[in-house]
Amino acid sequence: MASTDTQTPAEHPETPFHDLDHYLALPRVSGLALSPDGGRLVTTVATLNDKGTEYRTALWELDPAGQKQARRITRSAKGEAGAVFAADGSLYFTSARPDPESPDAEPVKALWVLPADGGEARVALSRAGGIGGLLAAKEADALFVTASVLAGSTDEENDEERRKDRKDNKVAAILHSGYPVRYWDADLGPAQPRLFAVEPGAEPEPGKPVTVDALPPVKLRNLTPDAGNGLREADTVVSPDGKTVYSSFTRPLANADSRTVLVAVDVATGTRRVLLDTEGMSYFPGPVSPDGRTLVVLSETDTTPEQAPRIALHLLDVDGSADSDGSADGDAALTPLAQGWDRWAHPAAWLPDGSAVLVTADEDGASPVFRIAVPGSAGGDTAPVRLTADPAAYTDVAVSPDGRSAYALRSSYEFPAEAVRIDLASGDVTRLPAPAERPAYRGRLERVETTSADGSRVPGYLALPEDASATNPAPLLLWIHGGPLGSWNAWTWRWNPWLLVARGYAVLLPDPALSTGYGQDHIQRGWGEWGKAPFLDLMAITDAVEQRPDIDETRTAAMGGSFGGYMANWVAGHTDRFKAIVTHASLWALDQFGPTTDSAQYWLKEMTAEMAAENSPHLHVENIRTPMLVIHGDKDYRVPIGEGLRLWYELLSRSQLAADENGETDHRFLYFPDENHWILQPQHAKVWYGVVEHFLARNLLDKDIPVPDELGL
Repeated sequence: MASTDTQTPAEHPETPFHDLDHYLALPRVSGLALSPDGGRLVTTVATLNDKGTEYRTALWELDPAGQKQARRITRSAKGEAGAVFAADGSLYFTSARPDPESPDAEPVKALWVLPADGGEARVALSRAGGIGGLLAAKEADALFVTASVLAGSTDEENDEERRKDRKDNKVAAILHSGYPVRYWDADLGPAQPRLFAVEPGAEPEPGKPVTVDALPPVKLRNLTPDAGNGLREADTVVSPDGKTVYSSFTRPLANADSRTVLVAVDVATGTRRVLLDTEGMSYFPGPVSPDGRTLVVLSETDTTPEQAPRIALHLLDVDGSADSDGSADGDAALTPLAQGWDRWAHPAAWLPDGSAVLVTADEDGASPVFRIAVPGSAGGDTAPVRLTADPAAYTDVAVSPDGRSAYALRSSYEFPAEAVRIDLASGDVTRLPAPAERPAYRGRLERVETTSADGSRVPGYLALPEDASATNPAPLLLWIHGGPLGSWNAWTWRWNPWLLVARGYAVLLPDPALSTGYGQDHIQRGWGEWGKAPFLDLMAITDAVEQRPDIDETRTAAMGGSFGGYMANWVAGHTDRFKAIVTHASLWALDQFGPTTDSAQYWLKEMTAEMAAENSPHLHVENIRTPMLVIHGDKDYRVPIGEGLRLWYELLSRSQLAADENGETDHRFLYFPDENHWILQPQHAKVWYGVVEHFLARNLLDKDIPVPDELGL
């Protein structure tokens, strides 16, 4: 697949990918909100601050008709996010910027509103613990927020007082009575998430002066005061009439285990009832039908050492789904949607007439939009129909009120996320005027594939320099994706191949066993046996690509993060074909990783102790003779820093490139004390890419490219 955006050197001597400062300054689009009347689209754009140390977000309005230029509608140093339209067209969002009417108040993440008829944004509500996510009903004046509360607080005033006491007395201790205690990079507790309804507050005192444009006062009503930590990872949706909120809810089980059940919260009374709760299964809510009678439900089976998870779509009649005791009869209450389809779908939106549901799903190197007719609708065929034909990944899908169009964010390896309009009749996709143009790159992108030893197809992408040829073959970088349940199919800012292509490398992005988008069997092939089918698939497609005349098979390296880092470690201990290996946030000793990751209850279902030992890279450290660059962040709770520390020590003490009598080694360790599973701060991303480029050039090209000056070396 040749790029349509390839520029010749004469036209563009440089691209953003030839300069890290330019690359890091590129605007980044995320999120999409459509107004109830379909006339306004709002997205969030992140741009680099003047110091180059953090990204600042702002809301931009896009024209759904594609006629007007995008325009910025918020501006502050603290930024804005989480845009949601209320039924009356008002735009709500969260921001920690100071309230101009209370300049002395300590800024917190507050609820702000832009009225539908324009004007300045104003604070609608502020609280000591800040505001999290926002939800609004489509057809009713009903707004909801998620926010954290100290578990023992009796009301909002008491919560504010107790937070102040902890802060003033510099108390950070947390007493736990359950599991988990950490999540990605956050220490859980002592605050717990709650769901609140935003309701009219007390009217001003008689005689108190108010302006004609004063916002009506609002207050929060806690709908889930006894939720414990049940809403910690909740997916939540609201019915069109605003009377019911549906949410996933974590139910604690014996032996530090848990599963996710589906609950309905009655807004009027705060009554919570369990709709779906089945042993060995977790449930998550999708969108509610326009008539409010049917809920899309996504189910996921528990993993076992022998069986990968299975994800399926269902419909639940929420008019009569609950038994007299308030709980539904598990799967018996569900109607299958797209039964037999073995793609892992993400439900996105209903068509306005309730005849079909739009979903996205990984599909052979893309993530298209599909339409699934509901059983009993006109036409009768409930098989998924692919709407978007291009090799791109779609997210944030919203449907216009007339049902003729959908809006979404679209990205691929040729361009970052951009807003588009999809014609639901033809599938034609139109790019809407954007806050920034697509960044140009020099190179080409091709779809490649091979056959593994067991006859299975192994697909992938290959990004190549524009001048790669038989007379000028490019060195090859094998990039292994994380997950492992995922796919190389969308633009990534953290692992962007065009930065290395700009340095002359070809980048191979394969989808081996365990990857999504190729059916359940492709996932199952590698389940519980990470060092077998996934490794063989990676080597097979590397073999195939190395046979190309435009690839230099004598200069190759392997790189991966998270599971990809695990795989890089496994590769290091099982072959010396690569001249360098970069391993980021990687699993090293599986017996150590299992109980210390933030989600041990999931991990320990996936592999037995025997399977973990059979697939643990640390048992093969004596075989490693390839220079390795180890990268790890101290705030990584998903793959704890102990993995990186142990890997580094054992490389220096037990590998074939162990430190010599002078303590010197060809291995390197790039450590970030204040980063997590991902390197998020722009100045550190610059260091990350700079060190990777230095390490690759030294080992593949015999060049001494300096490390970034910021390292102080």
